[in-house]
Amino acid sequence: MPQTKSKVNVTWEDFHGPNLGYVMDLYDQFTENPESVEPELQELFHQLGHPPDNGSTSAAAAPESNQTRADFGPEKIVKVASAVKLAEDIRTYGHLNASIFPIEGMGDSQDLLSIEAYGLSEEDLKEIPSAVLCEDAPSSVKNGYDAIMHLKESYKKSLSFEFDHVHRFEEKNWLKRMVETGDLFKPHTKEKRKALLKRLFEVEGFEKYLHKTFVGQKRFSIEGLDMLVPILDEMVQSAVEYGTKTINIGMAHRGRLNVLAHVLGKPYEIIFSEFQHAPNKDLVPSEGSTGINYGWSGDVKYHLGADRQIKDENMVRARITLANNPSHLEYIDPIVEGYTRAAQEDRNVSGFPELDTSKSMAVLIHGDAAFPGEGIVAETLNLSQLKGYQTGGTIHIIANNMIGFTTESTDSRSTRYASDLAKGYEIPILHVNADDPEACLAAAYLASEYRRLFKKDFLIDLIGYRRFGHNEMDEPMTTQPQLYTKIKAHDTVKTLYSKALKEEEVLTAEEIEALENEVQNRFETAYKKVPDKKVAQVHEIQLPETISHGIPSIDTAVDISNIHAINRALVEWPENFNVFGKLQRILERRSSVLEEDHKVEWGLAEALAFGSILLDGTPIRLSGQDSERGTFAQRNLILHDSENGAIYSPLHRLEQAKASFAVHNSPLSEGSVIGFEYGYNVFSPETLVLWEAQYGDFANAAQVFFDQFISAGRAKWGQKSGLVMLLPHGYEGQGPEHSSGRLERYLQLAAENNWTVANLTSAAQYFHILRRQAKILQMEEVRPLVIMTPKSLLRNPNTVSDVQELSSGSFKKVLEQSGMGGDRSMVSRVVLCSGKLAIDLSDKIRQSEENSDWLHILRVEELYPYPQNEIDSIFSRYENLQEVIWVQEEPENMGAWTYIEPRLRKSAPAGAEVSYIGRDRRSSTAEGDPTVHKKDQERIIMQAITRN
Repeated sequence: MPQTKSKVNVTWEDFHGPNLGYVMDLYDQFTENPESVEPELQELFHQLGHPPDNGSTSAAAAPESNQTRADFGPEKIVKVASAVKLAEDIRTYGHLNASIFPIEGMGDSQDLLSIEAYGLSEEDLKEIPSAVLCEDAPSSVKNGYDAIMHLKESYKKSLSFEFDHVHRFEEKNWLKRMVETGDLFKPHTKEKRKALLKRLFEVEGFEKYLHKTFVGQKRFSIEGLDMLVPILDEMVQSAVEYGTKTINIGMAHRGRLNVLAHVLGKPYEIIFSEFQHAPNKDLVPSEGSTGINYGWSGDVKYHLGADRQIKDENMVRARITLANNPSHLEYIDPIVEGYTRAAQEDRNVSGFPELDTSKSMAVLIHGDAAFPGEGIVAETLNLSQLKGYQTGGTIHIIANNMIGFTTESTDSRSTRYASDLAKGYEIPILHVNADDPEACLAAAYLASEYRRLFKKDFLIDLIGYRRFGHNEMDEPMTTQPQLYTKIKAHDTVKTLYSKALKEEEVLTAEEIEALENEVQNRFETAYKKVPDKKVAQVHEIQLPETISHGIPSIDTAVDISNIHAINRALVEWPENFNVFGKLQRILERRSSVLEEDHKVEWGLAEALAFGSILLDGTPIRLSGQDSERGTFAQRNLILHDSENGAIYSPLHRLEQAKASFAVHNSPLSEGSVIGFEYGYNVFSPETLVLWEAQYGDFANAAQVFFDQFISAGRAKWGQKSGLVMLLPHGYEGQGPEHSSGRLERYLQLAAENNWTVANLTSAAQYFHILRRQAKILQMEEVRPLVIMTPKSLLRNPNTVSDVQELSSGSFKKVLEQSGMGGDRSMVSRVVLCSGKLAIDLSDKIRQSEENSDWLHILRVEELYPYPQNEIDSIFSRYENLQEVIWVQEEPENMGAWTYIEPRLRKSAPAGAEVSYIGRDRRSSTAEGDPTVHKKDQERIIMQAITRN
């Protein structure tokens, strides 16, 4: 990647007398060994080139210069090197002396940057040209001493910088130029400063009004970080001016109500009504400019999100979204990134979606304890430059109140700053004092410009304080008495800025008072619209009808001619594309089996499902570790040229495809990736989004997303999702970490038709359930889909399906074992099972010569919602049924047993015994010894098919 250096406004003619001799001496040193001089000088000499022998350096001056060079000894070289070192250290360590802490004693400053400490004097520095030390200095800087003073002033304000860890010269030089020229400090008009003060009156006034009106209620006040709201205002305005259509914000509960009120425009009266416990839907503005959606069980007010449309003469210019977020703090981060990527992509084309990062922007607001403390932050930062997840740069803001709950910074992190984690990702960091409003606006401007120019992340460490305890019922004096004594005596930023504008004669005392009164009157007017708190009327939670009645019957069959066309396309690639020989033979053999034997194995069924879904016009996005190839080499939807590494996907060239197909190998992260995919799906509900675990139990690392978002998001917030999760599951003697996808956890979370949980046994079943999921995406009945996908069964002949099952069949919630249960009067035992164990039982039955008329086996393909009608109907056939047995390979306290037992007892005919066959209750999911596993597996199978 080329590195672009900034030009300096200096030539050889600018050096005279001793300075010329000194610089020429350094140039000689540079020509012999460029690394022997500081990087700044290397850059300078590259741009100056060789000094002229004649011309601009006069003949009269030459003898003087030569004499000076002869007198220019090592001592002067050391002085210059020290000056260059001082300049660089100011840039690197100036933040240690900056005025970035509003409360005295919150941070420790270190004065490492005195000129005496570098063995220099004012006279020494005056002999050095200013351009050597600060090439971007304003014209008022005349020499090296002025340059050093200018640098100190630039890097030690209430706004300080850390970007020494940014290694790309183009970015670092741009940042340096913005700071050292002062270009980041845009002048503000009187109107702008007045508007800023009014916003601060609104922010503080809103919190105080809540505090006095709703005494003792939690609100997680923003006070002490009031400037967060104007910073967001500035970023939103800048983004919209540059044509951004969607701004997505993620944040936890601290300050959330204020952001909802002032950035999202959620009306005061709606927020007041929520505190009054008298919600009134009539209070929503008639034009619907603020979208607030509630699920049927709801959530507390400081977890809710909202949408706002920014309009200009009735034309929507942009959409702002604040994502719903539980108290799991940073877990919203990758979800917002997924929102943003979805808003940036055009999926109405074949091939990969067309990405335009200017369409949408993400802003993530972090807590100072959570940013270094929650691992999901690092996982999300790691996505920022990956091709499948990049969003053109996220602006991060640490809402830094220097405390986490009651824990001080010294107990919550091992780094100096809360922001230090970002250094590892080369993200520029800006620390700003939240009590300096105009410095905060400069920070917002710099962040927005950097993101626009370089399409990379930027971080603002907004340093303030927390005026009250963790919540408004908490007393912080019990744990931080000294700090809170100072905070109570400290003026708010509204008061400080009012004084400043008054002293500068921007506003009069009367104008300031009028502003405050105007804001207070708005609160009072809004509160009068809130109905009185009514006598509590308890209502049972009721599901919407479309949720309660489940997924309707859907035709998922595909015309046989389309199946054959897709199958042929899967083994077509450009003439000059070299598919790895072994893989080519596998793919061609798989294709020919369909053409000649009319059989479809698991991997081909998936590819045919994807192809047919694309023909229907539904975009697809699939990601996970190794998902392009598939963990078990079963997929291979992205082919790699064996000679030059070029990639090609047959599904990208599928004729008549009406939508995009994206498949991405993910980083080694479950949490951030599944959060990203969930967010992508929520923001693009028309897209079939799939996440695949490398092994099913690896999803454990993303449990918060299953608990708080995927399983419950619609009930809490009305947030729809059709996300598909593929979790490889099955006991094959591979030990406890490669056996169980933890089926029991998804069944435990299953309620209110919140998702579908399936454990399938045939390629056709997989084909149809994927197509069913694609067809419900934009229906009210949409819900996520959890599939326990196979490992060894991927190539088991007993999972292969006839192609006619794809062209004429549909998804079956329950499958009956073929060849069994025909003589109804003989059947006394029905065994129910799912997934791999069903295939193991089928294999054993086929091998057995025993009479099995007394036995029937049902495969429960869809575990949740429980297929009550189908199972009841089958049971009703067998009047002599004595035993109903659930058989599983998981331990008794895992798998489906505890979920399905009460349901089987309800379905079982009177007098029939319901029992369990499987492994005993255990703490670990599976044995570590394959021999022990094999023996136990054999016991389970034989016990299930052996008559007592």
